[in-house]
Amino acid sequence: MTIEVRDLTKVYGKTLAVDHLSFEVRPGMVTGFLGPNGAGKSTTMRMILGLDRPTSGRSLIDGKPYHDLHDPLTRVGSLLDANWVHPNRSARAHLRWMARSNGLPTSRVDEVLELVGLHDVAGKSAGQYSLGMKQRLGLAGALLGDPGVLLFDEPVNGLDPEGILWIRTLMRNLAAQGRTVLVSSHLLSEMALTADHLVVIGRGRLIADAPTAEFISAATRSTVRVRSPRITELVPLLQAQLAATVEPVDGAPDAATVSGAAIDRIGEAAAAAGIALHELSPQNGSLEQAFIELTAGSAEFASHPGPSGTAPSAGQGPSVPGRAAQWSPDGSTLAPDGSAVAPPTPDAYQPAAARHTAPEGN
Repeated sequence: MTIEVRDLTKVYGKTLAVDHLSFEVRPGMVTGFLGPNGAGKSTTMRMILGLDRPTSGRSLIDGKPYHDLHDPLTRVGSLLDANWVHPNRSARAHLRWMARSNGLPTSRVDEVLELVGLHDVAGKSAGQYSLGMKQRLGLAGALLGDPGVLLFDEPVNGLDPEGILWIRTLMRNLAAQGRTVLVSSHLLSEMALTADHLVVIGRGRLIADAPTAEFISAATRSTVRVRSPRITELVPLLQAQLAATVEPVDGAPDAATVSGAAIDRIGEAAAAAGIALHELSPQNGSLEQAFIELTAGSAEFASHPGPSGTAPSAGQGPSVPGRAAQWSPDGSTLAPDGSAVAPPTPDAYQPAAARHTAPEGN
């Protein structure tokens, strides 16, 4: 069963929330649905589930709009809001109500409670549950009809590390069974481990639709970290022989980050010059770097500039003094004109989000 989004558009008053969005979610894989706050992810999911009517365009599940599906709970399961359960109703009573209202056997209730780890607390009212427990209850409801299509909006919110690992395994297993899994999350490190494919949007428009590994490699650069007691000799050697870009590593005067040269050629050049290497390791780009790089101009809210008045380069972290600098014999950096470059303050190496809190959004 496939989810198809075709030219989907949603306008709220003067706000264009989703802008002619098209993508497809295929079975047998976990598809991550990513975007900055306010990008339109939740709105898109609500339109897929028939909870919001699109201004134009349409979304289909197995070739049909959601409202045309027969016994929809057996076809589609979703978790959009963990807090929608009545606080005075127990988990078991809530799921039994869902089962009866959708013509499902109530025997399925205990099965999903066991699956999500709530069987022993199923008699407690939902109002006594923590956010993580409510998330598990929402997952139980999504799985109640044993559907082939699943949509999860921020399913790991409130979960501890063990719970996050559990839901990652659950989603991978659901996809391995041939189900269609679409999951939205701001926890990018977790998405890198969970999602096979990514759909990335910004300001309601499609930015990327690609396998996770391909998305990361296309938006980031791979580098090589080198460490040597003769780093001041190694750096100009790599610049001259390999035309490599070499950058200092904060807090490690004997280390450098090299880009523009293959790792084997770096090792060969050092060996030919008799320069010992204490480290020679590839540094691959991360999903977080790729996401920031591609969505830098699509965020509803942007972090404030750094101390210098300019924001850090997206995908590369804060600007490092002396990116085109020369290395001096004492291991410090020199600007191209030969003047000394003052070392960066510790705050300069903090992520922008840690220095300035941006408002939260969708």
